[in-house]
Amino acid sequence: MKHVQRRVSARRRVTVAESPPRERVLKAAFALFRRHGFAGASTLEIATRAQVSKRDLYALFPTKDAILTACIAERARRMRAPLDLAAAAPASREAVAATLVELGTSVLRGVAHPDVLAVYRLAIAESDRAPEVARTLDRNGREANHASLAEYLMRAQAQGLVGAGDPADMAARFFAVLWGGLLVQLLLGVREPPDAAEAAVRARTAAASIIEPL
Repeated sequence: MKHVQRRVSARRRVTVAESPPRERVLKAAFALFRRHGFAGASTLEIATRAQVSKRDLYALFPTKDAILTACIAERARRMRAPLDLAAAAPASREAVAATLVELGTSVLRGVAHPDVLAVYRLAIAESDRAPEVARTLDRNGREANHASLAEYLMRAQAQGLVGAGDPADMAARFFAVLWGGLLVQLLLGVREPPDAAEAAVRARTAAASIIEPL
């Protein structure tokens, strides 16, 4: 039995080692930030968990703040994937609507993930002691998502596919309709994350606030 356990552990170590160092560091950091908080997670722990030397860690990220920024930015980038995959110049109103619905469901799915909610709670809990955590989360998460959507809507306006209006205001309206009070409820733990059906309804409603028909 011990031999089997050793072989399993060895296979796990090989699998981890085969991942790119940057990916290993971000995964390890996210787990440790969630468990110990930003201040409580040391760079030594992150390097050890990621199976990299501290020298290699600092070659990738000069500070712990930089690791946190990359963690949040990577999660937010995944949520914005529908905008990245959409054509630079949308071809039709239907295409814009479909992209908005896909974006909405992606954002809901991403933010409702337990790891992401944990980072939100961490930012709130440490706002007095480490306000940079909240600023990093807001800048690389919410602000980046709003800016990317505003840019996409501006391109859609140039094609005559979206009505007149400030793209930034339209992006803010989209996310306000998408979320409502859901995020607060999720952070408080008073309800479960939305299932696929609810996420789709919320996304379609948010898209309808920007463009008709759906």
